[in-house]
Amino acid sequence: MRVVNQKLTFVVGTGRCGSTALSHIINLHPDVLSINELFASVPDEEVLADAPLSGPEFWGYLSRPNPVTNSMIKNGATPPEFLYHRVPRRRYDAETTGIPAISVMVLPHLTDDPDALLDALEPEVTSWPTRRPADHWRALFATLGARFGNPGAVVERTGLSIGRVPEMHRAFPDARFVHLYREGPDCAVSMSRHFSFRMIPLLWEMADHCGLESPRLLTPQHAAQLPPDLAPLLSDRYDPALVMERPIPISQFGTLWSETIVDGLRKLEAVPARQRTALAYETLLEEPEKELIRLAEFIGVEPHRTWLEASVAHLDGGRPGAARKLPEAELTPLLESCSPGMRALAVH
Repeated sequence: MRVVNQKLTFVVGTGRCGSTALSHIINLHPDVLSINELFASVPDEEVLADAPLSGPEFWGYLSRPNPVTNSMIKNGATPPEFLYHRVPRRRYDAETTGIPAISVMVLPHLTDDPDALLDALEPEVTSWPTRRPADHWRALFATLGARFGNPGAVVERTGLSIGRVPEMHRAFPDARFVHLYREGPDCAVSMSRHFSFRMIPLLWEMADHCGLESPRLLTPQHAAQLPPDLAPLLSDRYDPALVMERPIPISQFGTLWSETIVDGLRKLEAVPARQRTALAYETLLEEPEKELIRLAEFIGVEPHRTWLEASVAHLDGGRPGAARKLPEAELTPLLESCSPGMRALAVH
């Protein structure tokens, strides 16, 4: 299958910036295939590289359980983004079978029966020839589009994806990019309440304990070098309270946000200006219709009145300003830690 003239847009950001709400809004548009959390579900570097993959090899990346998400589900650390466990009659279980990577967040965003969709995809994808991963992705988007009304555009949105812009742009040089961002202090507060983001500073703390340059080098064997309040996090079983109740200064999340923004904006500069735009979450809440019309035009679809009305209603629950409710002792260092990122955004 050769796929041409496919309008493809990536929504990228730091995570916790309103991107999940934006995915739901995009999914309401009849002319858009909304792909949700694809590269968090399938984070393997090979799927955005140039080395060719056979159809069965590509299917393996899609269908093998993601060890991180599977472990989180198995240990009861299930964030709202994980949709599969809400399916009433589901075939897969994190404890026994493991849940296929694209079944956790990608397929349930599209259908109430992700198991049936997975079954339908397997024989087709495994029959595909050996080719570049990007060609497999475009064929997958076309296959899914054919099942969901043949929409004219594809929009993929993954939280904490801005760091992968170079890989995405290299694989899909004609794709467009929407940088969705949120005020740093509010974004940091949201990160501080989310299991996955709370794990990031803990992984770095564990790496430091073990004298490693990166958390990616951590293995279960390193648990022996860790204190008892961290060691279980490298095992198959742990209590989520070890992560959610551990004291972590809010300013650490401000630093995480700033570093991600500064690095991400630098990477976005390599994308031609005509292929990228920015969208502020706060502006989306303040002027939803205006911003959604601009977004639709950038993606290349019509801003239908019914879609705009449904989308505006969906955004009614947005409430900026959470950081301002913090006590001064927390707010001051948070603002300081966010200042590099806020300055970088101001320049852009």
